[in-house]
Amino acid sequence: MPGQYFSQHGFDIRLEWGLAAAQHLAKDADCVIVVDVMSFSTCVSVANDNGALIAPWPWKDASAQAYAAEMGAQAASIDRRFSAETFTLSPASLLNIPAGTKLVLPSPNGSTIAFKAREHGGAVYSAGLRNRQATAAACGHFQRILVIPCGERWPDGSLRPAIEDYVAAGGIIQALGMRLRSPDAEMAVAAFQAAQQQNFAVLKECASATELRERGFATDVELCLQVDVSANACQLAGKFFVPCVNDNSKP
Repeated sequence: MPGQYFSQHGFDIRLEWGLAAAQHLAKDADCVIVVDVMSFSTCVSVANDNGALIAPWPWKDASAQAYAAEMGAQAASIDRRFSAETFTLSPASLLNIPAGTKLVLPSPNGSTIAFKAREHGGAVYSAGLRNRQATAAACGHFQRILVIPCGERWPDGSLRPAIEDYVAAGGIIQALGMRLRSPDAEMAVAAFQAAQQQNFAVLKECASATELRERGFATDVELCLQVDVSANACQLAGKFFVPCVNDNSKP
């Protein structure tokens, strides 16, 4: 069948974009790493660093409230600006989230893809630039690793590849060491190395960063582009992402 040509079988480390990757390739992976730098993966990392737990949910509507109620959790506001006291998809809103908080975080990209990936039974992690080393240290023992840069959405719902996710995915793959990488994964490493040579300045001007700044979320951009500041990998355990400390990580 045509899909077999795109499966990247025969390689330890694989990379493919978006929800389709979770739908078609996750079943053949021992570990899936979901990369949504701006902003789901950064939100999960910030919250987990504070000892809070994050449940992914695909739909930004009233269903998130019902899902949260089932688990004794609270639902993040779908309005990023809702209130200074409300948790949202803004990483800055989670900087002081109390330890032990259970939060349902709807997101059309990272959350949706993580939610889909867990259906296949393998390990699922959320990762960005801030915990790339920690994630690689936690996932290094898996044989078949699928890294999914999530990208963003065009108004019609189609995938818009996002370079910040591609660069972060490459950084995680580089940190996994000299494994057998697919060509797709190898090219992401090259993108990371190019951005690293510029001290990641290029990412500050990418489309996603520009959008957030113009909407008044410059602090979120800074948080999302921090590199290797967290010692926690973020693993989906049941319905929640939980912190997974690895002493071999290099924050």
